[in-house]
Amino acid sequence: MKNVIAALALVIIGATAVQAQQKWSVDASHSNVLFTVDHLVISEVQGYFKLFNGSLTATKPDLSDAQVDFSVDVSSINTDNNDRDNHLKSDDFFNAAKFPAMTFKSTSMKPAGKGKYKLTGVLTIRDVKKTVTFDVSYKGEVKDPWGNTKAGFIAETSINRFDYNLKWDTKMEAGGLVVGKDVRIKLNIEMKKG
Repeated sequence: MKNVIAALALVIIGATAVQAQQKWSVDASHSNVLFTVDHLVISEVQGYFKLFNGSLTATKPDLSDAQVDFSVDVSSINTDNNDRDNHLKSDDFFNAAKFPAMTFKSTSMKPAGKGKYKLTGVLTIRDVKKTVTFDVSYKGEVKDPWGNTKAGFIAETSINRFDYNLKWDTKMEAGGLVVGKDVRIKLNIEMKKG
């Protein structure tokens, strides 16, 4: 009898945990993945990726145990210049033919003040995996006019592109790089619950 009660208790606890789990998916039509890099030292070039998807799963209301998975289609890069976009897809940079996806898988999401988090995880570009931390701002949760529960996040970080074998490094006569080594990444993300 004790074994039956113990087994029943485990089933109830497991069912409660499943019910408490929050599942969110990226609403790509209301989100964007942006990047900025220095050009000729004196200016910046911006770009974005058209195709991406992601999810967030958590059991705690404060999202402190959130698991985040994100994937970007490298071939969807757009800097409003076809020649530059094709160069970025080449082996000098992403080698999109061989490594079509850039991915992020979280290892922790730590609260860092009201509506703020430090989201740490493994970012994979080409065949290189590196740990990065995003500064995340949680913008809140609302119901849209169609009854969907939505939440907004802004996530920002900076990476050294050479760490990921984005290796093109032509230098100017004065010594600076034509394309800077540091890439600033910003994600404006709207997520749908369920």
